[in-house]
Amino acid sequence: MPSTTKTIDIQVDDRKILDERLDAAVRCLQEAAMLTGTHGIMVTRNRPGDYTATLSDQVPFGMTREIFL
Repeated sequence: MPSTTKTIDIQVDDRKILDERLDAAVRCLQEAAMLTGTHGIMVTRNRPGDYTATLSDQVPFGMTREIFL
């Protein structure tokens, strides 16, 4: 299980709002990642309209990965 230090949950019904919230979450997590320089960002699509963005030690610093469950 990946170790995480910060998680942002996103739930929306509108695609435009989804893009805006995902972009905002990634920007926020990028700022947090810069403090340690050890975690990348993983964005998980749990189901349509339900996403989780998190700092993960399973993703190299400076990278963002997307997974779909």
